[in-house]
Parts: sequence; C-alpha cells; structure tokens
Amino acid sequence: MASAAPNSGLPMLYNQLEPISSQVHGKLKVRGIDALPALSSIHAVPVTVDEFALAQRHYPIIFSVGEDSVPLALMGLNEGINTFVDENGKPSEPNVYMPAYLRRYPFLLARLRDDADELSLCYDPTSGAIGDHEDGQALFDNDQPSEATKAILQFCEQFEEAGQRTGAFMAEIKKAGLLMDGEVAIQPEGVEQPFVYRGFQMVDEEKLRDLRGDELRRMNQSGLLPLIYAHLFSLGQVREVFARQAAQGKGPAGLPSGLQPQSAEA
Repeated sequence: MASAAPNSGLPMLYNQLEPISSQVHGKLKVRGIDALPALSSIHAVPVTVDEFALAQRHYPIIFSVGEDSVPLALMGLNEGINTFVDENGKPSEPNVYMPAYLRRYPFLLARLRDDADELSLCYDPTSGAIGDHEDGQALFDNDQPSEATKAILQFCEQFEEAGQRTGAFMAEIKKAGLLMDGEVAIQPEGVEQPFVYRGFQMVDEEKLRDLRGDELRRMNQSGLLPLIYAHLFSLGQVREVFARQAAQGKGPAGLPSGLQPQSAEA
C-alpha cells in the first residue's frame, strides 16, 4: 500500500510523478478529474481497512497473493474488466462507493530520495488535473499552499495513515495463520459447469472458528474481528459482480459474452 518513490516502480494508474512546488506550480490551478480511462481495464483496486465497512456493501474484498499481500476491492472478476465504470473510466452509478485510492489520484505522498524520511506531495502530470486552467482552484496563495492544496495534502496524509493501519492488520492475520488460497465457484442456472475463480487469498473461516478464546477476545478488542467479518461478508458480492458482467455482455460462455467456463484468475 505504500507509495513508491518517483521513477522506481510507480503505483497503479500513475504514469509519472512530479513534486508540487510554488516555484513550478505557483500560478497553476487544480481541477477535478471526472473519468480515468485506464480504470476501465482495471479489475482490482487497493482498499484500506478504514474503508472495509463501506466497500463491502459494493465489492468483494479479497487479498492479493504473494508475501506483501494487500486488500483489494474487486470491480470485476477477470483482468481487463471493470463493471463499475464505463469505457472512459467514469463511474456508471452515482451512489457506488469509490475507493480512496481512486479519489486520491493524481496525488500522493512520496519520498523524493530513497534515503529521505520526509514525504513530499506529488502528482501525475499526465492526468491533466494541474495546469493553466481557466477553471479550478489555485494551488498557491502568495507562495503559500492554498486551502485546496492543504485539503489535498490532508487527504493524502490520511490515506498514508490508513495504509499503515492496513499493514498492521495484514501482519496480524498472517501471524494468526488465517489466510488461505481463495476459490469461489458460481453455478448459474442452466449452465452445466460452475465458473471457478481463483488467484486470490481470503480468511479461512475454519481456522477463525478454531482460534482460542483469548485470541478472539484480543482481536475483537483491537478492532480486527469486525474487519475480518466485513471481508467475509463482502465475498457474497462476488455473485453480484458476476451478474454485472453478464448484464454488460462481459460474462462467460453460456452467458451474454465469450469467456470460457473454466478456472479464471480473480
């Protein structure tokens, strides 16, 4: 979840990073981005534990594979498919929760040097959000950050803090041995073989039930247990996303589109 340094493995969606300064951007304005074209082909977006309660109402929350596993909101069940935005990357429904990772773009806090501890506010200059716009809000006021810039900085700081809490959550559930390879099978009516989705991790409910009482009590008191259940409850949204793909003509064979009825990476 941590932000990468400029030019050394940029986070998803970011093409470039440029630090914001009064010398370079003192007379420029920032305006909102209504659509993210690249998002239309992104099926999984990072989420923080602060978002679980809201995100689980709309998306399955799963965990990525690998050592540095992070929570992800599934916006589609297959790579290249996002069922929550149109072809231009604009949200297709006004009331669906958009993860903070997307709302933060094109800004983030990043270390300008590998040996530096300080994080600087940066942005993706390819986004078109900052420029010599007629509309928008000024980035600086007499060489000092404007209220708009202060609000952006505060949001990015809150996101980083939520990322740290998310890292602590992941460390705890790994330590407890609760993660397992995930698998979800969907058997639509009238289809002979189920559609099986793999390639993710999830909490093992059996291991969760087998935890000692003192471990469960500690998890409950620390706030981990509600987060785990939010994740487990969210998995019911897999069928909803599957139905969205079918309704949009992006479902598997035997449904309105051309994917094959066999195992697929979630």
